[in-house]
Amino acid sequence: MSDSYQATGCYNLLCAGFIQTNSRVAIGAAISPVSSYASNQYDITILIWKDPKKGNWWMGFGDNTLVGYWPAELFTHLADHATMVEWGGEVVNSRVNGEHTSTQMGSGHFAEDGFGKASYFRNLEIVDSDNSLTSAQGISTLAENTNCYNIKSSYNNEWGTHFYYGGPGRNPQCP
Repeated sequence: MSDSYQATGCYNLLCAGFIQTNSRVAIGAAISPVSSYASNQYDITILIWKDPKKGNWWMGFGDNTLVGYWPAELFTHLADHATMVEWGGEVVNSRVNGEHTSTQMGSGHFAEDGFGKASYFRNLEIVDSDNSLTSAQGISTLAENTNCYNIKSSYNNEWGTHFYYGGPGRNPQCP
């Protein structure tokens, strides 16, 4: 994250630098309850913003739980502000034996299956230069191989800017 994947490839706690300030949140642990296919769906809220005074990038979870921060000195590209924000899913595909991985993304169901079946992000918002939340506008979507995983974005008054995404990985259309 600090160098846009250029050298470190780092984006999680395997990278040094994140300072956890709350021991009640276990970074990297499973979150529960978990949504079930065609059954109960559960949301979590994650907020990342830059402290305008010290330049640290903070992460909050839920309504008001501060989890920790990435110190300002870690960053080159994010020293002043972010120029792009990304949400989504990612899987490692090492193509063992020349086959696509069978690792599913999200629920393992494609975006068009919709609510209760496909995974989603909703109410996408950006923290602007005044530290105010504004709805993300004009988002673009990318899926490298839509036979393996896909994405569909939309907007409505209840969910704001949102998207469904996911897929099964290897399948007859994704060898």
